[in-house]
Amino acid sequence: MTTTAPAVNGRVVALAHYASRALLEDVLARHGVTFNQSVTLRVVAVAGESIDRDDLVADVIGSLKTDESVVHGVIEELTAMKLLVADPSKPSRIRLTDAGRELYGTTTAESGKIAARLYADIPAEDLAIAGRVLSLVTERANAELTGA
Repeated sequence: MTTTAPAVNGRVVALAHYASRALLEDVLARHGVTFNQSVTLRVVAVAGESIDRDDLVADVIGSLKTDESVVHGVIEELTAMKLLVADPSKPSRIRLTDAGRELYGTTTAESGKIAARLYADIPAEDLAIAGRVLSLVTERANAELTGA
C-alpha cells in the first residue's frame, strides 16, 4: 500500500505529538507521575546537581506554556512526593532526591524504548529535516507568544 505523505502542518504535528504523548503518559501513569511532573523532573535532572528555583520555574513555563502558579504547584507536588528537595547548602536551589533520580532514570529508559520503536527505520536525513522544520516552527511560535 502506497500513501502520499501529508505536508507538515499544525494538525500533522499535533497528531504525532498527542499519539506519542499518550504512550509516554502510559509509562508515567504506571509510575504515579503526570506529564507536567515529568517535564519538571527532567529540567532538574539535566541541570546537574541542582537548579535555582526561579530558573526551574522559567524553564518549565517555557516548555509547557503554562502559568507560573501551575509550575509552583507541580514543584510542591514533587516535593511532597519526596522526588525533589531544597538543596540544604543553598535553599534557593532545588535538587532531585535519590528517589527522584531513580524515577527519572526509569521513566527515561522506558520512554526511550518507545521512541526507538517509533523512529526506527526513518532515515537520518528525514529526521534531521523534520528536526530543523519543527525547531523553526517552535522558534516562530515562541516569538509570537512573546510578541517579538
